[in-house]
Amino acid sequence: QVQLVESGGGLVQAGDSLRLSCTTSGRTYSNYAMGWFRQAPGKEREFVAAISWSGGNTNSADSVKGRFTISRDNAKNTVYLQMNGLKPEDTAVYYCAAGRTQIRTVVFTVQSHYAYWGQGTQVTVSS
Repeated sequence: QVQLVESGGGLVQAGDSLRLSCTTSGRTYSNYAMGWFRQAPGKEREFVAAISWSGGNTNSADSVKGRFTISRDNAKNTVYLQMNGLKPEDTAVYYCAAGRTQIRTVVFTVQSHYAYWGQGTQVTVSS
């Protein structure tokens, strides 16, 4: 079993930055590809960014490319989402997810590949 705890959300103004963190406990963290998803009010949860087990491969949604960066520190069992240039449309609950894999380079962009999810952290961007 893997437990995920997100932190770092908050209320910011358009153009500001935030860094979300997701700390993992439980089974061997480094065997997991990690991802960030978000769900805005009245909308379905959507993919934001993902990173491979090794940390060497990443992917992100077109809507956040050039603004958001995902990274991980396997020594700290933590994955990060650096969010710059925030926009009101980024307002959502952000979820961290972990997907078990034996392939160090694989990146999962589909929710069904993730078996473990955090409780989410709210990000609100005012205009």
